[in-house]
Amino acid sequence: MSDRFFSCYNHPMAELGKTIIGLGFILVALGVVILVAGRFGLPFGRLPGDIQWRSRSGNTQFYFPLATSIILSILFSLVMWLLRNFRR
Repeated sequence: MSDRFFSCYNHPMAELGKTIIGLGFILVALGVVILVAGRFGLPFGRLPGDIQWRSRSGNTQFYFPLATSIILSILFSLVMWLLRNFRR
């Protein structure tokens, strides 16, 4: 009976489920980092280079975190590069 029960963990859908759970943990960790950064007053999302525009009437606004996006992209690329090199 135990062989039949545990054989489902080798199924491709089980692998997809594990991947989704892993991505969920990563998103939760990222959310915690963003909350902690906000509590310490780090300017995450308000860096020089982030584009913010408001209309004169104040009814319309546009915000694009350009500098923040570039920094996050560099950090993510560095982490992925480190993971790839340490797996070898």
